[in-house]
Amino acid sequence: MTAPDWLWIPITLWAAFAQTLRNAAQRHLTRDLGTLGATLVRFLYGLPFAALWLWLVARFGNYALPTASLSFAFWVTLGAVSQIAATAFLLATMQERNFALGVAYSKTEIIQVAVFGLAFLGDPVTLATALAVLLGTFGVLLLAPADKSRPLASLAAGWTSRAGLLGLASGAGFALSAIGYRGAALTLGEAPFLMAAASTLLVAQAIQTLLLGGWLLWRSREVVLRVFRAWRTSLFAGFMGAAASAGWFTAFTLETAAHVRTLGLVELVFSMAVARRFFREKLTPLELGGVGLLAAGIVLVTLG
Repeated sequence: MTAPDWLWIPITLWAAFAQTLRNAAQRHLTRDLGTLGATLVRFLYGLPFAALWLWLVARFGNYALPTASLSFAFWVTLGAVSQIAATAFLLATMQERNFALGVAYSKTEIIQVAVFGLAFLGDPVTLATALAVLLGTFGVLLLAPADKSRPLASLAAGWTSRAGLLGLASGAGFALSAIGYRGAALTLGEAPFLMAAASTLLVAQAIQTLLLGGWLLWRSREVVLRVFRAWRTSLFAGFMGAAASAGWFTAFTLETAAHVRTLGLVELVFSMAVARRFFREKLTPLELGGVGLLAAGIVLVTLG
């Protein structure tokens, strides 16, 4: 099964849209379950839908399950563990006094994805790709600045602070997770791209459910019990989380992680559109500049 060269674009757009809905559901759950409990919902309740997606792909595509290797196990474990670690670093960042600075540094994920993709997978970084990544990153930083009066100056001055280092670690974790998932899917080279993506998704979510669920059972069993009690609300978050991950993983089998994650920044546009629609807020000049840079990066990476 050969995919058209452009197919990764609508798949990535779908993943970004589904992730926007998942984030909205998780924000609602966070009030009752806490951050780690809401994160567990994403994996635990997404696992049955990931299994169903794999079954549907195998059944209607008439595909055999791919044979996993030690290389696959390494890459998918790297992706799953890095994603959990990135979330933990982001939570630690939010506990800092200057958490806005740390969150801003975490947005360097896109740059780190490009660097790690080149170093570990040999994914090419063309001039157009590098420009799109830089435009997208600066656009995000303007939309969520550490200091609205001095967005770039505060970023340059604070990279050695604890908050800045935690933010960089979070961005590195999310970047490594994207590289890990792409690397895992690429080891299943003989498998059709849908089968490679669905298999990687199921294994990754199983690892994350076991690791995070086991940690919470050991340290905070009450949180796990609350997760099970909130199953009605959690099902939607789990479904949208699995749908978003299925989109990301499929896109990673078709295109470099740097391109996918750069186009995936459109998620911010979706989120802002929802906020503007319901709260009727107006964009500041700084935010307008950020949207413009973000749009330029998205257009460049899509046309490139």
